[in-house]
Amino acid sequence: MNTELAPIRRVVTENAANGKSYIVEDGPTPAVRTVPERPGYRVSNIWITKESPARILSPDAIAAHQGILPPKNGNILRIIDYPPEPQDPIELKRQQDATFSNLYQDAGHDLKPGDHPGMHITETVDYALIIFGELTAILDNEETILKAGDVLIQRGTNHAWANRSGKPARIAFILIDGTNS
Repeated sequence: MNTELAPIRRVVTENAANGKSYIVEDGPTPAVRTVPERPGYRVSNIWITKESPARILSPDAIAAHQGILPPKNGNILRIIDYPPEPQDPIELKRQQDATFSNLYQDAGHDLKPGDHPGMHITETVDYALIIFGELTAILDNEETILKAGDVLIQRGTNHAWANRSGKPARIAFILIDGTNS
């Protein structure tokens, strides 16, 4: 049985010179990232803005984006497919370490003994929308299970994501650059 989720379709609109709207692009995102050591984990970066307020006609810059953080004063939309988490803690740590060293070097990934190996912190406000399946949001002092249709607002907290359901899950993230001051 194939448990991989279908690729994300990205549809981008624009206004023509005559003021009429149209679809300028319809197809897969040009910015899909995977981690060979973590089969089934797929990051589809969809769109990025580099300032706020966002310039409506800014060119698409998502293919060049690296890391987890949005640009300073900007935001990023990404959709991540999470495979089921391995039961073996050594394998889980190996997969998480590969994810952070390959994709998310800019995330605060400072672990304390006993932490989930995916714990990290970003100076962002994140809207996390569960699209498909079930994920566990892990914080320092508690956890909660989120299911399709649930939304978590993550405000610069230390956190991790775990898929303990045994089935694939998909989540959309909108990360907005933030500050603690």
